[in-house]
Parts: sequence; C-alpha cells; structure tokens
Amino acid sequence: MRLSWKDRMFDSVNAVLLGIAGLVTLFPLYYVFVVSFTDPLEYTTKGLVLFPEKWSLVSYQYLLSTDSFIRATGNSAFLAIADTALSLLVTSGLAYALSRRRLQGRRIMMLGILLTMLFNPGLIPPYLLVRDLHLINNIWSLILPVLTSGWYVLLMKGFFDSIPPSLEESARIDGCNDLSVWVRIILPLSLPSLAAFGLFYAVAYWNTFFSALLYINEFEKQPLQVLLQNMLIDASTAAGGSAAQEMMSEQKIPPETLKMAAVVIATTPIVLVYPLLQMHFSKGVMVGSVKE
Repeated sequence: MRLSWKDRMFDSVNAVLLGIAGLVTLFPLYYVFVVSFTDPLEYTTKGLVLFPEKWSLVSYQYLLSTDSFIRATGNSAFLAIADTALSLLVTSGLAYALSRRRLQGRRIMMLGILLTMLFNPGLIPPYLLVRDLHLINNIWSLILPVLTSGWYVLLMKGFFDSIPPSLEESARIDGCNDLSVWVRIILPLSLPSLAAFGLFYAVAYWNTFFSALLYINEFEKQPLQVLLQNMLIDASTAAGGSAAQEMMSEQKIPPETLKMAAVVIATTPIVLVYPLLQMHFSKGVMVGSVKE
C-alpha cells in the first residue's frame, strides 16, 4: 500500500515531534547520570557538564562509606523485599477467599473493600490509628496501613474466578483442603499476576516517603527516600561518620554530584527489576479484566 504525500508528511512530523518529546524526557535522566560520574574538580570548574572529560566514582565511594546512607538503603530494601512478600500473601489469600462462592459474608466483605476504594479517610484517622497501636517510630507503621490494596484484591479475584472449577474439584478428590488448593494449584497458576502486583508493591515500598515523614521520627529508621530528600536540602545529611566527612573535605566533592549519585542509586534497583519481570508483566497487568 502506497502512502500519499500527506500521509508521509504526517508520519515525518509525528516522528520529529515524538523524537523531541523523547529527548526532553530522557535529558534529565542523562544529566543526573553524567553529573554523578563527573570528576568533582571538573564539575566545580565548569558547572554545567554534558560530556565529562574525566569520569570519577568519588561521589559513589563517599555515599557508600557513610553509615546513614547504608542504613537507609537497608531499610528501603527490607520494605521492598519482605513487605512485598507479605502484601502478596495477604492479597492473594484474600482474593482467593472472596472468589469462593461458599464463603459466608462474601458480599459484605466485597462491599467493605469497595468502600475503601471510594472513600479516602485523609491523614488524621490513619495517624490516630497508628498512634493508638503504639507504632510511631516502628517500621510496621510503614507496612500495616498499606499491607494490601482493594483494587489489587478485586483484580486478582477476577483472575481466580477465571480458573476452571474443575481444577479445584480434582484437587479435592485427591484429598486437598482449601489451603492445599491455594498453595499447590492457585498460586502456581497465578505467577503472572503475582509478578505484576509484586512489582507494583515493590515500587511503592521502595519509594515510601510521605508515610515515613509522618510516622518515623528516628533518623536510624528512615528509608532511603527520606534521606534523599534531606540530602536535596542539605548534602551534609549524608555524612555518617568522621571518615566519610574527611573524604568529602579532602576530595572537595560538590553537593550536587552527591545528590545525583544518590538519585542514581535510589532508582537503579527498580530499573533493574523491570526487565526481569517483563515476561510476566504484560500478561499480569490484564488479570481480572476479561473472562474467557
């Protein structure tokens, strides 16, 4: 099929506009990456560096030598790994229970989950609940209030509804109970949905920020995103000891390169996780949307 000159012109203009939009989108990411690896002396001399003449790892060495940065990274890693597993366990278990029609009070539970999606209580009720549970300055204050999502539960329930009942009936004939059916039949068939929702949970837990500002006052328990925000305000926040502070003074590391290096470190784990789950992601995001 031959295109007319109008169609070719439209395609050309569309390609140019999309190319410009892509460059505008990628330039901040490129600039953050370049500045984080730029030699401190070169950055101090030039100010704006797009193509550094000398690359350096001094900023990363400084950050990775500070106790506060290592501790905050460990807190975020714990939230992203352990809490994602707990969220998937609760979400899949609740969704499987709601997908069984013999569950008593099923409609009332569904209505309660739907209400959590329609009405937002705001900031004060969750804070009062966390305070009354004595979870202030406790890592569980960042976990329990967001342990599951009503939207994810309904989507996963739709996926469980699409699984043929004959599989469960065959398992029960072989002597399986509800727990065995869920562990041996349902979960292995749900790997695409678990991968997709696990990625969503991991990103949310890794980027925990506002709830940490509300519930965590002790510096040692704050996640990486809070420390990064403090660094953007004051680069000296990252100094975790006299050795690190001495390194910063000796190398004359600009605060801007430290900030960019911290941003790169904070975003790298999630960027690396996406390709690993890509094979399940495209299928998993559609679970519960249609029924065969």
